[in-house]
Amino acid sequence: MDSYETYMRQALLLAREAANELEVPVGALVIKDGVVIGWGRNRRETAANALAHAELEAIHTACASLQRWRLTGCELIVTLEPCPMCAGAIINARLDRVVFGASDPKAGSLGSLTNLFALPYNHKPQVIKGVLEQECAEILKDFFKCLRNKK
Repeated sequence: MDSYETYMRQALLLAREAANELEVPVGALVIKDGVVIGWGRNRRETAANALAHAELEAIHTACASLQRWRLTGCELIVTLEPCPMCAGAIINARLDRVVFGASDPKAGSLGSLTNLFALPYNHKPQVIKGVLEQECAEILKDFFKCLRNKK
């Protein structure tokens, strides 16, 4: 679990970068054999693109690093429980494991709102939840509190 905490702290740095650009603070890494091969953070606002989620950026850069679309042997570390779109990408990329920090009761698709991995897809990644959960939830809470105060 300690190594996951180390990776999650790196993902939190990416989430803070997103928050600094007024993006929802989510950061993600793809790890293979203990090495970061993919990374991403939310950029929906700056990219004006609904697909610019942290997980999708991390998967994209990992595929480019490995020069293949199958990410078997890889793990995704993300600060927030993935949404349905990202859960689908995780399944399609064949990631072995997903490690997330904070649960997402509004859109979480790995157990909070629904569990897409429980459906009979051809690939079922392992899920580890709650790594640095409080820190991951706190950055989101602070971000949205700040937004509300600005309005």
